[in-house]
Amino acid sequence: MGISFKNVDHYYPGVKRKEYTIALENINLDINEKNEFIAIVGKTGSGKSTLMQHMNALMLPTKGTVQIFDDIITPKKNKNPKLKSVRKRVGFVFQFPEYQLFEETVLKDIMFAPLNFGFTKEEAEAKAKEVAKLLGIEKILNKSPFNLSGGQMRKAAIAGILSYDPDILLLDEPTRGLDPKGAKDIMELFYNIHKQTGKTIILITHDMDIVYQYATRVVVLNESYINYDGNKEDLFKTNLYNENHLVKPNVLQLIDYLNEKLGYSIDYNTYTLEDLIEKLKEVSNNG
Repeated sequence: MGISFKNVDHYYPGVKRKEYTIALENINLDINEKNEFIAIVGKTGSGKSTLMQHMNALMLPTKGTVQIFDDIITPKKNKNPKLKSVRKRVGFVFQFPEYQLFEETVLKDIMFAPLNFGFTKEEAEAKAKEVAKLLGIEKILNKSPFNLSGGQMRKAAIAGILSYDPDILLLDEPTRGLDPKGAKDIMELFYNIHKQTGKTIILITHDMDIVYQYATRVVVLNESYINYDGNKEDLFKTNLYNENHLVKPNVLQLIDYLNEKLGYSIDYNTYTLEDLIEKLKEVSNNG
């Protein structure tokens, strides 16, 4: 097991004494170390970011425990293990990660995390160059990160996370602020990493098309509770998505229209728009 929540609550203190806001309540959730691509979805304020920040102990539970590999995180700060080892195994890509760039060159920025986690300088540099090649930014390693385009800055920041090779990757709205091509490039990058290495990837997103195209499992939060945990097909075949303030992916809305208005019988397999066009050609030719 990679990450396991047991009866976890999280409360935020209020302005007045004894006031608090419940962000998470009675969370029980098991996430495998390998081969999961999980989307965490729900309306604004449902607890998504709070849940994710417990996954590498950026937050401690108010009640309950979170087991992260062999380490158990409890509400008692002084009883918890050293968190450096936890954060080495679970990497966190924040919203707008480019805001965390600070070194004088891209190479130094990418090397910073592995050096902090005990890599030698030679190991850190080799890993940084390997990851930069994977992201297609090997030609800008000697540039200042502040002289890059927005897309290059995003990739440089992501490279800094990948450089220490965490077992699980947490992505908090990784496509936010990107144009459609940039968003697709970033998602394809993470999806390929998932397929090639088996790393578990967990992302928060409001884009239900991303959920439908990439996720193998969907966790829906609503008013601090987990209201659904399962496969995406079942979520969108029922009215559960509507009950939880979600929007059906565009490709499924198109399938519904084709089936209901034009008499097709297309199932809810995971189609991209391009796949659906090919499917329509196939159906037309057979008809």
